[in-house]
Amino acid sequence: MMRIAIANQKGGVGKTTTAINLATAIAATGKTVLLLDMDAQGNASTGLGIDRRARTTSIYDVLLEEATLDDATIATAVPGLSLVPSTAALAGAEVELVGLERRHRRLADAVAAAAPYDYVLIDTPPSLGLLTLNALVAATRILVPLQTEFFALEGLSQLLSTIERVREGPNPHLRLLGIVLTMADKRNRLSEAVAADVRAVMGSEVFATAIPRNVRLSEAPSHGLPALVYDMRCLGSAAYIELAREVIERTMLVGDRVDA
Repeated sequence: MMRIAIANQKGGVGKTTTAINLATAIAATGKTVLLLDMDAQGNASTGLGIDRRARTTSIYDVLLEEATLDDATIATAVPGLSLVPSTAALAGAEVELVGLERRHRRLADAVAAAAPYDYVLIDTPPSLGLLTLNALVAATRILVPLQTEFFALEGLSQLLSTIERVREGPNPHLRLLGIVLTMADKRNRLSEAVAADVRAVMGSEVFATAIPRNVRLSEAPSHGLPALVYDMRCLGSAAYIELAREVIERTMLVGDRVDA
């Protein structure tokens, strides 16, 4: 399995939008995908049309070892895409996990024991706490959505430092898959300047595809649909299809697949 954590400690940068639509686009290529919703807000679950009453078993139960990952997995309306949902109970997991053994490896252990998928994508909360640490320990790659705004590079440096600490400690297999620029607006000089700065600093680590600011991407979750289902022809959907192509190419490079 290729296990990808979608992470950035900043909120509002498009993590969940990227998780939903990238997972959908990869599944559309015929690959099997499992999306793990590790955010207590449960937006990835809602965005895939999973009613809160249907989330009887969630990622919270998995982390507390009260259920297996397979027990918590449910099918979505997208062929090839399954989901482990989140509930509000996950908000207390940070505190509950502190006193438990292997608290930072709970998710990694669960994924290792679960049925195999071609790709496991993990949508993380906007913090660098214990839930995000579990995601980084479980992942082999990390994809960073980065909004084209003034403080983008400042937040990125903190995240890259965290990745290095995880590599030096509990997960030496973790590597940066790439940075995807989100909410890009070619009409906005600041947005274009930030994008140019990020590409100048990070070079080939930045995906060629940038996700544009797009109304249809914002509307789709309210209908419980990925943008690729809600409006496949919109600019946002087209961008995520291109991003999926880049992700698949990068993960299929010789030597890039790691079974941890």
